[in-house]
Amino acid sequence: MALLIATTFSTAQSSESGFLNPTMRISMMTKVKIEKLQKLDQETLERLIEIYMNAYEGMREYGGEGESYAKRYLRWCWSKAKDGFFVAKIGDKIVGFIVCDDDWYSRYEGRTVGAIHEFAVDKSYQGHGIGRKLMEKCLEYLGGKDIELWVGEKNERAKRFYEEYGFREVGKHGIWVRMVRRKR
Repeated sequence: MALLIATTFSTAQSSESGFLNPTMRISMMTKVKIEKLQKLDQETLERLIEIYMNAYEGMREYGGEGESYAKRYLRWCWSKAKDGFFVAKIGDKIVGFIVCDDDWYSRYEGRTVGAIHEFAVDKSYQGHGIGRKLMEKCLEYLGGKDIELWVGEKNERAKRFYEEYGFREVGKHGIWVRMVRRKR
């Protein structure tokens, strides 16, 4: 399931507390690299799980059943969409990721479409355009395909973010909303 939980932090927080100072935005963004994940070793998997759990904090109904679920799910994402597994890095530190599948059979569409299986940015780095850079890389990777994703029904901020990129709500199943971006 794709989900982006984007929250901003107080301007009172500083880099000394482990959070980014908003004044660092421009210099930080010049240092953000978006790249294809090359391997899913234990250290990388642990960092991705940390980001995943952090991003779903306060929205556990959408984040599965804890770290063991996250580990299985992220391994599945890696096995399903290695070529579309992109990470955002500042230096050598992964601060976010997106999993884009260019060969997803949608039972709703009745055909193969692009899909975003997961999308998360470490809360300490949210609000600085990293999610936008990841989304732009994903859209570039998926080309002109129709793309579907699922987002938590109460995650209004994520839904607005996806709408900015042309996704529209087309259905619902339980606590999940299906959104589709039609090829352009």
